[in-house]
Amino acid sequence: MADSTASTDSDAGRVGVVTGAGAGIGRETLRGLARLGFTVALVVRSQERGRAAMEDVMRTDPGADLRLVLCDLSRQADVRRAAAEILDRFSAVHVLVNDAAAYTRRRVLTEDGVEMQLAVNHLAPYLLTRLLLGRLTASAPARVVTVSSAGHERGRVPWDDLDGTRRYRGFQRYCDTKLMNLLFTRELARRTANTGVTTNAMHPGVVGTELLFGGFTPLRLFRRWMRTPAEGARTAIHLAAAPDVEGVTGRYFIDERPAEPAPHALDAAGAARLWDVSARLVGLD
Repeated sequence: MADSTASTDSDAGRVGVVTGAGAGIGRETLRGLARLGFTVALVVRSQERGRAAMEDVMRTDPGADLRLVLCDLSRQADVRRAAAEILDRFSAVHVLVNDAAAYTRRRVLTEDGVEMQLAVNHLAPYLLTRLLLGRLTASAPARVVTVSSAGHERGRVPWDDLDGTRRYRGFQRYCDTKLMNLLFTRELARRTANTGVTTNAMHPGVVGTELLFGGFTPLRLFRRWMRTPAEGARTAIHLAAAPDVEGVTGRYFIDERPAEPAPHALDAAGAARLWDVSARLVGLD
């Protein structure tokens, strides 16, 4: 177990990167990949939460090789710094799991002046993936997995109000960003065709996490009927490592099986447009 100051590289086995690995689905994805023999970099916001996640995984899997990378995904400068740290510490990256997400009932702006859910749920995975894409390609076969939601069915891309300035409803914005995850996956699959990098998105089910309860407190009453984080992480782990999805790309999965997303998540022109708009918002070509 190494901390964020360690500079040693790991060439033994496969390397995975998991965002939002401090709790919930991300922590269980971290555990699952470590159990499969991956060296895993946890991308988390706080040292305290990262340490707690590492200690928890080490209790069940004492041989886990875990590396802590601190990053506030709402800050684009932090995403760039974290990506640079990952590239410096690892000569190969075989899997990137974009799990981290945010939910805010009211419109909140990040330090960059971007609406919080747009920043964390879409722009952060977009930017991190693009910054790591060269290393993923060089490490191929490699995989990108993005945790979306069935909520994408209610989503839309508000092209004339991407930042929610005119109208903001927290749950609608969450659904919008989950649709963006699928459009991003579709366009990334097109751009990485025949490179050895595959990319897929998934719905984890209704999982009893702090993100869900933080946004919808009364749902705690129904926790016993919800999936556990470990159950919610199964499809992410499957997409990250299972042999039977090798070469599968640009798809949406539920319960470890391909599923059809909402028709508007298959909009190729919208996916390409979102890619270009996102590039401008994060300052990439």
